[in-house]
Formats: sequence, C-alpha cells, structure tokens
Amino acid sequence: MENIKNCELNKNYKGINEDGKEFFRLSNANTLAFLGDAVYELFVREYVIKKGIIGADNLHKEAVKYVKANAQAKVIKYLVRNLEDSPIVLTDEEISLIKRTRNHKSSQKSRSADPREYKWATAFEALIGALWQIGEQDRAKEIMRVSIELINKMPKKGNKKRKKYE
Repeated sequence: MENIKNCELNKNYKGINEDGKEFFRLSNANTLAFLGDAVYELFVREYVIKKGIIGADNLHKEAVKYVKANAQAKVIKYLVRNLEDSPIVLTDEEISLIKRTRNHKSSQKSRSADPREYKWATAFEALIGALWQIGEQDRAKEIMRVSIELINKMPKKGNKKRKKYE
C-alpha cells in the first residue's frame, strides 16, 4: 500500500458506475461492514508501522486510536455533515449507503461505544467494504487516508484548542 503522504485526493472522481450503484443498494450492510473493518484495519496497521513505531504492544495502542468506533463515528459524521468544508466529497450513493447502514437494525453490540456511535462506525466500515468490493480500491484508500488525517487533528483528552469533529 502506498505511503499515506503520497496518496493525493482525486479531484476528478466521477462516482460509482451503474453496477456499483446497484451493489451499494442491494448489499447487506453488516456484510459490507465486516469486509470494511478488515480493509481499514490493514490500512491502519500499515500506517502505524510506517510511522516507525516498534513493538507489537505499542503498534496495537497506536492502531486503536484509528480503528475504535468513537473515532470512526466522528470521521463519518464530519464527512456527511460538513459537505462544503470536507476534504473529500462523498457521492450521493455513498451518503445513501451510510444512511441505510446507520439505520439498519442489528443484533451486534459494541463493548466500548454507545449504540449511536457504533451505528455510525458500522456505516463507515460498510462504505469502505462496499468500495473495496466493487473494485474502487483507490476511492476507499482516499477515504481512509482522509480519515486518518481527520483523526490526527481530533482533540486529545484535555486539549480543547484543536478543532472539534462532532
């Protein structure tokens, strides 16, 4: 996977083709989130390794900052709610998938996030999974790269000077 800093936004992204739109509309949200979770986890693991962090425990602690439901929920809410200011423009199909997934009834429960955060995080993972499955890996990488940048800008505990992403 290319270095995160070398991945540039594709300002000419035209959106999803007709087969992809149909896939987005018909696919099971939890199945897409299952795939998206794995894809995003791998992307984050490669990112933290490239940061030069040593030791499995330290790598895990750093990766958790990016893959926890709370962080994913904040990112996807920011991308959906701040369309004019967002570093990436989501397509209508992507927003529709996010909303459908967020509203999907699920028996899954998070151990560390409240149910609303968990639904937003699931929507984020479903978007990544759907893009990956239809062959839009570059688009998925673009969204994951922007997500990492947004998470890095999020306020740390006790630091109120950074921009709030909720």
